[in-house]
Amino acid sequence: MQNITKFTNKIICGDAIDVMKKIPNESVDLAITSPPYNLKNSTGNGMKDGRGGKWANAALQKGYSHYDDNIPHDEYVKWQRDCLIEMMRLISEDGAIFYNHKWRVQGGLLQDRQDIVSDFPVRQIIIWKRAGGLNFNAGYFLPTYEVIYLIAKPKFKLAKKANAHGDIWEIPQEMKNGHPAPFPVNLIDRIISATNAKIILDPFIGSGTTAISAINSKRDYIGIDISPEYCELAKKRIKVHQSQTKLL
Repeated sequence: MQNITKFTNKIICGDAIDVMKKIPNESVDLAITSPPYNLKNSTGNGMKDGRGGKWANAALQKGYSHYDDNIPHDEYVKWQRDCLIEMMRLISEDGAIFYNHKWRVQGGLLQDRQDIVSDFPVRQIIIWKRAGGLNFNAGYFLPTYEVIYLIAKPKFKLAKKANAHGDIWEIPQEMKNGHPAPFPVNLIDRIISATNAKIILDPFIGSGTTAISAINSKRDYIGIDISPEYCELAKKRIKVHQSQTKLL
Protein backbone atom coordinates (compact mmCIF):
# COMPACT_ATOMS: atom_id res chain seq x y z
CA MET A 1 0.00 0.00 0.00
CA GLN A 2 1.19 3.49 -0.82
CA ASN A 3 2.18 5.71 2.08
CA ILE A 4 -0.03 8.81 2.27
CA THR A 5 3.02 11.05 2.76
CA LYS A 6 3.92 10.37 -0.87
CA PHE A 7 0.85 12.38 -1.85
CA THR A 8 0.59 15.10 0.79
CA ASN A 9 1.47 18.72 0.10
CA LYS A 10 1.78 18.05 -3.61
CA ILE A 11 -0.06 19.12 -6.76
CA ILE A 12 -0.45 15.97 -8.84
CA CYS A 13 -1.16 16.38 -12.53
CA GLY A 14 -3.44 13.64 -13.84
CA ASP A 15 -6.96 12.29 -14.14
CA ALA A 16 -8.82 12.71 -10.84
CA ILE A 17 -10.11 9.14 -10.62
CA ASP A 18 -6.86 7.54 -11.77
CA VAL A 19 -4.85 9.44 -9.16
CA MET A 20 -7.37 8.88 -6.35
CA LYS A 21 -7.27 5.12 -7.00
CA LYS A 22 -3.60 5.18 -5.99
CA ILE A 23 -4.31 6.80 -2.61
CA PRO A 24 -4.89 4.48 0.41
CA ASN A 25 -8.34 3.91 1.91
CA GLU A 26 -9.47 6.32 4.64
CA SER A 27 -6.23 8.27 4.45
CA VAL A 28 -7.65 11.80 4.15
CA ASP A 29 -9.93 13.63 6.55
CA LEU A 30 -11.74 16.00 4.24
CA ALA A 31 -12.44 16.43 0.53
CA ILE A 32 -13.37 19.85 -0.82
CA THR A 33 -13.97 20.31 -4.50
CA SER A 34 -15.88 22.03 -7.25
CA PRO A 35 -15.86 19.95 -10.46
CA PRO A 36 -16.44 21.30 -13.96
CA TYR A 37 -20.21 21.84 -14.30
CA ASN A 38 -20.60 20.52 -17.88
CA LEU A 39 -21.76 24.02 -18.74
CA LYS A 40 -21.28 23.77 -22.48
CA ASN A 41 -23.75 20.89 -22.62
CA SER A 42 -26.70 23.09 -21.74
CA THR A 43 -29.83 24.82 -22.93
CA GLY A 44 -31.56 28.02 -21.89
CA ASN A 45 -29.42 29.76 -19.31
CA GLY A 46 -26.32 27.68 -19.99
CA MET A 47 -23.20 28.71 -21.85
CA LYS A 48 -23.82 29.33 -25.51
CA ASP A 49 -21.23 30.31 -28.06
CA GLY A 50 -21.97 33.52 -29.87
CA ARG A 51 -23.95 35.15 -27.08
CA GLY A 52 -21.87 38.24 -27.62
CA GLY A 53 -21.53 41.23 -25.36
CA LYS A 54 -19.02 41.11 -22.54
CA TRP A 55 -19.81 37.40 -22.05
CA ALA A 56 -17.78 36.67 -25.18
CA ASN A 57 -14.65 37.70 -23.28
CA ALA A 58 -15.37 35.66 -20.16
CA ALA A 59 -12.77 32.99 -19.43
CA LEU A 60 -15.28 30.15 -19.25
CA GLN A 61 -16.55 30.98 -22.73
CA LYS A 62 -13.25 29.54 -23.97
CA GLY A 63 -13.61 26.50 -21.73
CA TYR A 64 -11.15 24.89 -19.37
CA SER A 65 -7.61 24.01 -20.29
CA HIS A 66 -7.46 20.32 -21.33
CA TYR A 67 -11.21 19.76 -20.76
CA ASP A 68 -14.04 21.06 -22.95
CA ASP A 69 -16.80 20.76 -20.31
CA ASN A 70 -19.21 19.34 -22.88
CA ILE A 71 -20.11 15.65 -22.56
CA PRO A 72 -23.51 13.86 -22.65
CA HIS A 73 -25.33 14.40 -19.37
CA ASP A 74 -25.57 10.70 -18.50
CA GLU A 75 -21.81 10.31 -18.97
CA TYR A 76 -21.21 13.40 -16.86
CA VAL A 77 -23.39 12.05 -14.03
CA LYS A 78 -21.59 8.68 -14.06
CA TRP A 79 -18.21 10.43 -14.02
CA GLN A 80 -19.13 12.60 -11.05
CA ARG A 81 -20.63 9.68 -9.14
CA ASP A 82 -17.44 7.70 -9.75
CA CYS A 83 -15.46 10.65 -8.37
CA LEU A 84 -17.64 10.77 -5.26
CA ILE A 85 -17.27 7.01 -4.77
CA GLU A 86 -13.49 7.43 -4.73
CA MET A 87 -13.70 10.39 -2.35
CA MET A 88 -15.92 8.36 -0.01
CA ARG A 89 -13.35 5.56 -0.04
CA LEU A 90 -10.56 7.98 0.79
CA ILE A 91 -12.12 9.93 3.65
CA SER A 92 -11.72 8.62 7.19
CA GLU A 93 -14.60 7.28 9.30
CA ASP A 94 -15.10 10.78 10.74
CA GLY A 95 -14.48 12.51 7.41
CA ALA A 96 -16.65 14.51 5.03
CA ILE A 97 -16.89 15.84 1.49
CA PHE A 98 -17.85 19.43 0.68
CA TYR A 99 -19.06 19.13 -2.92
CA ASN A 100 -19.77 22.43 -4.66
CA HIS A 101 -22.08 22.44 -7.67
CA LYS A 102 -24.67 24.62 -9.35
CA TRP A 103 -28.36 24.00 -9.88
CA ARG A 104 -29.83 24.88 -13.26
CA VAL A 105 -32.87 24.25 -15.41
CA GLN A 106 -32.08 22.09 -18.43
CA GLY A 107 -34.72 21.64 -21.13
CA GLY A 108 -37.47 22.58 -18.66
CA LEU A 109 -36.26 20.16 -15.97
CA LEU A 110 -34.55 21.14 -12.73
CA GLN A 111 -31.03 19.77 -12.42
CA ASP A 112 -30.65 19.84 -8.65
CA ARG A 113 -27.83 17.27 -8.87
CA GLN A 114 -29.88 14.56 -7.21
CA ASP A 115 -28.84 12.29 -10.07
CA ILE A 116 -25.25 12.81 -8.86
CA VAL A 117 -25.58 12.87 -5.06
CA SER A 118 -28.45 10.40 -4.55
CA ASP A 119 -27.49 7.41 -2.37
CA PHE A 120 -24.57 9.35 -0.89
CA PRO A 121 -24.98 10.42 2.78
CA VAL A 122 -25.86 14.08 2.21
CA ARG A 123 -26.16 15.65 5.65
CA GLN A 124 -26.78 19.28 4.73
CA ILE A 125 -27.05 21.74 1.87
CA ILE A 126 -25.14 25.02 2.17
CA ILE A 127 -25.98 27.96 -0.08
CA TRP A 128 -22.98 29.94 -1.27
CA LYS A 129 -24.31 33.40 -2.13
CA ARG A 130 -21.87 35.13 -4.44
CA ALA A 131 -21.60 38.82 -5.21
CA GLY A 132 -23.70 40.24 -8.06
CA GLY A 133 -22.44 40.37 -11.62
CA LEU A 134 -23.50 41.16 -15.15
CA ASN A 135 -26.51 39.51 -16.78
CA PHE A 136 -26.90 39.77 -20.55
CA ASN A 137 -29.90 37.44 -20.78
CA ALA A 138 -33.19 39.36 -20.54
CA GLY A 139 -35.13 36.16 -19.86
CA TYR A 140 -33.51 35.35 -16.51
CA PHE A 141 -32.84 36.97 -13.17
CA LEU A 142 -29.15 37.28 -12.33
CA PRO A 143 -27.86 33.97 -10.85
CA THR A 144 -26.11 34.69 -7.55
CA TYR A 145 -25.80 31.39 -5.69
CA GLU A 146 -24.26 27.93 -5.83
CA VAL A 147 -24.82 24.88 -3.64
CA ILE A 148 -22.39 22.99 -1.43
CA TYR A 149 -23.42 19.47 -0.47
CA LEU A 150 -22.04 18.34 2.87
CA ILE A 151 -21.65 14.58 2.39
CA ALA A 152 -20.53 13.11 5.68
CA LYS A 153 -19.63 9.79 7.22
CA PRO A 154 -21.51 9.02 10.48
CA LYS A 155 -18.77 10.11 12.89
CA PHE A 156 -18.08 13.49 11.25
CA LYS A 157 -18.44 16.47 13.56
CA LEU A 158 -17.69 20.14 13.11
CA ALA A 159 -14.95 21.85 15.09
CA LYS A 160 -15.92 23.49 18.37
CA LYS A 161 -18.36 26.40 17.91
CA ALA A 162 -18.40 26.01 14.10
CA ASN A 163 -22.06 25.02 14.23
CA ALA A 164 -22.85 28.66 15.00
CA HIS A 165 -22.42 29.44 11.29
CA GLY A 166 -25.63 29.59 9.32
CA ASP A 167 -26.18 27.61 6.14
CA ILE A 168 -26.14 30.63 3.79
CA TRP A 169 -22.65 31.98 3.21
CA GLU A 170 -22.27 35.38 1.55
CA ILE A 171 -18.75 35.32 0.12
CA PRO A 172 -17.73 37.20 -3.05
CA GLN A 173 -16.31 35.17 -5.92
CA GLU A 174 -12.62 35.38 -6.80
CA MET A 175 -12.04 37.97 -9.53
CA LYS A 176 -8.25 38.15 -9.96
CA ASN A 177 -7.27 34.61 -10.86
CA GLY A 178 -5.95 32.92 -14.00
CA HIS A 179 -8.38 30.01 -13.67
CA PRO A 180 -11.81 30.47 -15.34
CA ALA A 181 -13.82 29.28 -12.31
CA PRO A 182 -11.78 29.69 -9.11
CA PHE A 183 -12.86 29.11 -5.53
CA PRO A 184 -12.57 32.17 -3.24
CA VAL A 185 -9.98 31.55 -0.53
CA ASN A 186 -12.43 32.86 2.09
CA LEU A 187 -14.93 30.17 1.15
CA ILE A 188 -12.45 27.35 1.66
CA ASP A 189 -11.10 28.99 4.81
CA ARG A 190 -14.65 28.86 6.20
CA ILE A 191 -14.91 25.13 5.46
CA ILE A 192 -11.48 24.03 6.66
CA SER A 193 -11.54 26.13 9.84
CA ALA A 194 -14.93 24.58 10.68
CA THR A 195 -13.40 21.08 10.80
CA ASN A 196 -10.64 19.24 12.62
CA ALA A 197 -9.31 17.75 9.38
CA LYS A 198 -5.56 17.29 9.10
CA ILE A 199 -5.31 16.14 5.46
CA ILE A 200 -7.50 17.79 2.82
CA LEU A 201 -8.03 16.50 -0.71
CA ASP A 202 -9.19 18.46 -3.76
CA PRO A 203 -9.34 16.29 -6.92
CA PHE A 204 -10.18 19.32 -9.10
CA ILE A 205 -7.78 21.76 -7.52
CA GLY A 206 -7.54 24.18 -10.46
CA SER A 207 -5.56 27.23 -9.39
CA GLY A 208 -4.69 25.75 -5.98
CA THR A 209 -7.07 27.62 -3.68
CA THR A 210 -7.81 24.61 -1.47
CA ALA A 211 -4.07 24.11 -0.93
CA ILE A 212 -3.58 27.78 -0.05
CA SER A 213 -6.44 27.58 2.44
CA ALA A 214 -4.98 24.40 3.96
CA ILE A 215 -1.70 26.24 4.44
CA ASN A 216 -3.60 29.10 6.13
CA SER A 217 -4.96 26.63 8.69
CA LYS A 218 -1.69 24.69 9.00
CA ARG A 219 -3.18 21.53 7.47
CA ASP A 220 -1.79 19.19 4.81
CA TYR A 221 -3.27 19.02 1.32
CA ILE A 222 -3.43 16.80 -1.76
CA GLY A 223 -4.27 18.54 -5.01
CA ILE A 224 -5.10 16.88 -8.34
CA ASP A 225 -5.81 18.44 -11.71
CA ILE A 226 -5.78 17.12 -15.26
CA SER A 227 -4.43 20.36 -16.73
CA PRO A 228 -0.66 20.91 -16.71
CA GLU A 229 -1.39 24.62 -17.12
CA TYR A 230 -3.50 24.78 -13.95
CA CYS A 231 -1.07 22.57 -12.03
CA GLU A 232 1.72 25.03 -12.78
CA LEU A 233 -0.54 27.95 -11.86
CA ALA A 234 -1.37 26.25 -8.55
CA LYS A 235 2.27 25.54 -7.76
CA LYS A 236 3.22 29.17 -8.44
CA ARG A 237 0.39 30.52 -6.29
CA ILE A 238 1.32 28.17 -3.44
CA LYS A 239 5.00 29.15 -3.64
CA VAL A 240 4.17 32.87 -3.56
CA HIS A 241 1.71 32.37 -0.70
CA GLN A 242 4.21 30.40 1.36
CA SER A 243 6.89 33.05 0.87
CA GLN A 244 4.44 35.79 1.91
CA THR A 245 3.30 33.77 4.92
CA LYS A 246 6.90 33.42 6.14
CA LEU A 247 7.25 37.22 6.11
CA LEU A 248 4.30 37.71 8.44
